[in-house]
Amino acid sequence: MPIQSWFPTSVYLENLQKEGLQKFNRELLEQCYLVRDTDEEGQDWSASHYIHGYTSYGSITDLHRRFPHFEELAQKIDRHVRKFARHLDMDLEEGRLEMTSCWINIMPTNTAHSSHLHPLSVLSGTYYVSVPKGASSIKFEDPRLSQMMAAPPKLSSAKLRNQLFISMEPKAGQVALWESWLRHEVPPNASREDRISVSFNYR
Repeated sequence: MPIQSWFPTSVYLENLQKEGLQKFNRELLEQCYLVRDTDEEGQDWSASHYIHGYTSYGSITDLHRRFPHFEELAQKIDRHVRKFARHLDMDLEEGRLEMTSCWINIMPTNTAHSSHLHPLSVLSGTYYVSVPKGASSIKFEDPRLSQMMAAPPKLSSAKLRNQLFISMEPKAGQVALWESWLRHEVPPNASREDRISVSFNYR
């Protein structure tokens, strides 16, 4: 072929585990609400920075070191991170990637998460605890977008590999991973139920 595709952007999406996922998710869901209901500092922070919703990002970002359910989640995610790092051909020099932060996001109706990335991390991701029908997808941005100064717009029929924004619709029980420099956002939740996830960073 005269044309080759270089510098791909990889995003990982897989079920957390094969068996016992529903039970694990139910228990984790209870823990998410328990943390929210007792985290007054996080409630105050969310009121100013996460309109309509709750996140422990401004208060408790080490859930995996404080609570057994989140510690177990981190151990399960570790396996997926190792698999993704191998796919990316990362040379860790006999070291390993370690979860450094972990926080809850509870998004009721109309709650959104604006475009951002995760600086000072290697891999980032989200585990989806509850994704009701009609809930927001996660939207990724082409990392080259800011350099496309004179580029024409894409055709409405553009192939997936040529699009500037791609939305992924995860399901409850799935873990998504990407390199931390990849900018992403979550549009307003159109569902009447809470969209609940646990986000994290690895270094």
